[in-house]
Amino acid sequence: MNTINWTPFILSFKLAAVTTVILFFIALPTAWWLSRTRTRLKPAAEAITSLPIVLPPSVLGFYILWGLSINSPIGSFFNDLFGVQLVFNFTGLVIASCLYSFPFMVQPLQSGFESLNENMIEAAYIAGKSPVQTLFKVALPNIKPSLMTALIVTFAHTVGEFGVVLMVGGSIPGETKVASVAIYELVETMDYSTAHIYSAVMVAISFIVLLGVYIFNRYQKRKFGAFR
Repeated sequence: MNTINWTPFILSFKLAAVTTVILFFIALPTAWWLSRTRTRLKPAAEAITSLPIVLPPSVLGFYILWGLSINSPIGSFFNDLFGVQLVFNFTGLVIASCLYSFPFMVQPLQSGFESLNENMIEAAYIAGKSPVQTLFKVALPNIKPSLMTALIVTFAHTVGEFGVVLMVGGSIPGETKVASVAIYELVETMDYSTAHIYSAVMVAISFIVLLGVYIFNRYQKRKFGAFR
């Protein structure tokens, strides 16, 4: 009977949790600005934030690997000043995951902000609330479905990522060997029975996550409709 090594799954969940928390605080002001700005550069800004969705993971992974290596200005700076290498470790995985999952956090939040009633925002400003207060006390509480979608989809997407994390982190047990990389190695060694088990676990997790999103959003819609 095949036994499951849960370490890659735990590492995947840890990476996804850290990435989601970091991206929330980075993507929130970005999404708010994109939803409010009227600049002509908005399409360009939206295109930049969406690039990780359309770029092949190998391309994005290559540039992240180069950007974090000790041969790059960023990698060299951290290596010389702090003695820290940003590739082939968990720190590098977090940075790569934040870059790759960025649009999955930004887009649902931006869509939620753009769906808000403009009169609600103007009333908050008239009442003397600052833009930051308006964001956290008025806008954010009124886009709960979008917020939940952003958090859960970002988490799930990070758990399932393969190409970028393999290029930037490699496969170091307990450090960078996440579940998707473990499955790839099982297939390479033709251990299909264990690969089936690992893959089934990932399918179950993905289904539960998405089911939770749809149930929550449906509940919120019914709750909102009851007050109309």
